[in-house]
Amino acid sequence: MENTAIILISEVGLPLAETIKRDYPEAKIFSKNKFDGVEEIDSISEFLKENHSKYDAYIFIGAMGICIRSIAPYVTHKYSDPAIINIDSTGKFVISVMSGHVGGANALTKDLALLLGATPVITTQSDNLNVWSLDILGERFGWKTQTNCSNFNEPLTLFVNGKKTALLLECRDKGTAYLEQNLPNYTTVFYKFEDINLADFELLLLVSPFLYPDVAIPCIQYIPKVLHLGVGCRRQCKKEGIADYVENELRKQNISADAIADLSTITLKKDEPLMAEIQTHFGDIPMNIYTSEDLQKIDVPNPSEKVKQVTQSVSVSEASAIASAEGGPLIIEKQKGKLSEGNDFTFAVAFSQRYIRQGHVEIVGAGPGDPELVSVKGKHFLEMADLILYAGSLVPKELTYYAKDGATVRSSADMDLEEQFQTMKTFYDKGLLVVRLHTGDPCIYGAIQEQMAYFDEYNMSYHITPGISSFQAAAAELKSQFTIPEKVQTIILTRGSGRTPMPEKEQLAKLAKSQSTMCIYLSAGIAEKVQQELLEHYPPTTPVAVCYKLTWKEQKIFRGTLENLAKLVNDNNLKLTTLMVVGVAIDNRKGLSRLYAHEFKHIFRK
Repeated sequence: MENTAIILISEVGLPLAETIKRDYPEAKIFSKNKFDGVEEIDSISEFLKENHSKYDAYIFIGAMGICIRSIAPYVTHKYSDPAIINIDSTGKFVISVMSGHVGGANALTKDLALLLGATPVITTQSDNLNVWSLDILGERFGWKTQTNCSNFNEPLTLFVNGKKTALLLECRDKGTAYLEQNLPNYTTVFYKFEDINLADFELLLLVSPFLYPDVAIPCIQYIPKVLHLGVGCRRQCKKEGIADYVENELRKQNISADAIADLSTITLKKDEPLMAEIQTHFGDIPMNIYTSEDLQKIDVPNPSEKVKQVTQSVSVSEASAIASAEGGPLIIEKQKGKLSEGNDFTFAVAFSQRYIRQGHVEIVGAGPGDPELVSVKGKHFLEMADLILYAGSLVPKELTYYAKDGATVRSSADMDLEEQFQTMKTFYDKGLLVVRLHTGDPCIYGAIQEQMAYFDEYNMSYHITPGISSFQAAAAELKSQFTIPEKVQTIILTRGSGRTPMPEKEQLAKLAKSQSTMCIYLSAGIAEKVQQELLEHYPPTTPVAVCYKLTWKEQKIFRGTLENLAKLVNDNNLKLTTLMVVGVAIDNRKGLSRLYAHEFKHIFRK
């Protein structure tokens, strides 16, 4: 927290305050005693009386009793009070005193404990049980929160006490991914309301733009802004009552007005009073303006020649809603309204394509081999996937052990491209998550281009999570920096010309002219040819490393010089999963980075 006050009770705590100040430079230190860099105050109680609401967090350094007595007169409610932390003057304990996870005291306590090497003391039950803090989930992920209970503590208590909970997810965003990755064992996730037998549960949690007013058990709903409102109207349409009318129509169809992310219309209508009225009514939402040319490109279910005569586009409300939703589907087609004569208007609502819960393919880089070298994001996708299709013997099977119970895990080793695609599409069409797991980084000799062409053809949702490439693993295993100041500043990732020919301008002999650090993939079978081409420009004594199954349990690395490259490969019978590295950067310890030269030393001074 930037807006933080550090209350120094005695001089002995000054070093702790100064340490905190270095990591939180916007924080201010206050004390009744006079010290350099400390703002002097007459009394702690008077300071708090005048400044209680000015700071987001107060860090007391000293006795807990003084902290408690000082803040007691100003405690009101956990949703409005600042975060209060107490640190003993020896720095052994950092204690979250007030406004735990709601006001940020718990998070700040953990950060300060790490900074000071102290023990964090947190008593909030949800934090200690490592379950979701339901009262701050909405704020954390930008969702509106509401409950059918008169007291919000009722559903909170049910959850932290481990009562059977149903979780309904009707969209997909960063927040729902977090929930799926960290599912408590007493919580069951659903994607359709009709699949839930409420009699089996004591609590219902929803992340949805849709309303379920007749739920008979305690419920907390989180409403994400995933809907886009498109509006058209007659010139100088009278605005009175229309925003209320639209909200009522949404409610009739069990759609929350809090889910409206923005307003959209055509350039011709952007200055209509109605547009400003709707923006304000729905919480000062932004407005997206589209030209008639933009909207003409969008197919709509209810085109109008009359609208086209005025705007040059057959649709305003539907087309602009779909445009803002990035092609997402309409959940309310064009509705016509007229509250008074001559004041016609239309509106439509579309669900954001980005957040709609649908099938998705995530292409994940597995890293070079060690299962722990997959990225954190890649691991999360593996844990959530309904299908993991992995690249056979090129990917360690241990990576698939991250799969959740009930997931399908298949090797693609015996599948052709068409079979791979059909397998993924079968799961995709059911609205499920597919992980296509490729070795290393999938963008480097990953054979994903053909698959993405299929995904594009069928308008499928997909994304790439990068992985650590074997050339990076090689540098780590060789304990080498592949760029050496004033010697080599370029790394070339390439392959030899075998059954798959190389472009003429990328022949190894031409690339070798730069004498860069060269990492050569997929070429162990033509090692003699590779050696011959490289020797045209690299000296025979240039260091080489032949790396087999980097970071796997079977890893082997053979060092030598370029004149013996082919012998190293052939004598050790290396064919597949082999990377050849060539260049003076291997094992070079003599280069001095300019970053550590005399003129840059000031960077590292405190």
